[in-house]
Amino acid sequence: MSRLQEQYKKEILPKLKKELGVSNSMSVPKIEKITINMGLGSALGDKKVLESALEELGLISSQKPVTCLARKSVASFKLREGNAIGCKVTLRKERMYEFLDRLVNVAIPRIRDFRGLNDKSFDGRGNYNMGITEQIVFPEIEFEKVTKVRGMDIAITTNAQNDEDAKKLLAMFNFPFKGGNNG
Repeated sequence: MSRLQEQYKKEILPKLKKELGVSNSMSVPKIEKITINMGLGSALGDKKVLESALEELGLISSQKPVTCLARKSVASFKLREGNAIGCKVTLRKERMYEFLDRLVNVAIPRIRDFRGLNDKSFDGRGNYNMGITEQIVFPEIEFEKVTKVRGMDIAITTNAQNDEDAKKLLAMFNFPFKGGNNG
């Protein structure tokens, strides 16, 4: 069991249960999955770029990513149906908590000019979305081997009923929201 998963069970769960006034511990919000998505952008069709993106996302997530293909052709983007347009990985359970630990404690503090995460990035159903502009904030990526700096989208899916409960949950995982008003 990872350190963050243990912390959730021993500290965060009872605290949230009390704070939200919930009697059943199964109805307390929890993180269900984390999806990391990396688009290729202008390098569509380049096999080397796709391979390096797959390798870097695999190093970051410690899980093999899936290649995302275009569903339909768009002539103005020179895109054909079936072309690779990016890669994604869905993390659950152990790997999810390990990635979350590295994201909050290692990667986010390494972001240049960081002023806090936007607390308006919730989708209305308790899920949080954030973007990272450079993959080099993760220590697994060797700066010398990076061919192009790429960004990624990170979607944290929770089973919270509303955004306030989800924000309280993420704040207890030490997410650095803007203004320091965590929770």
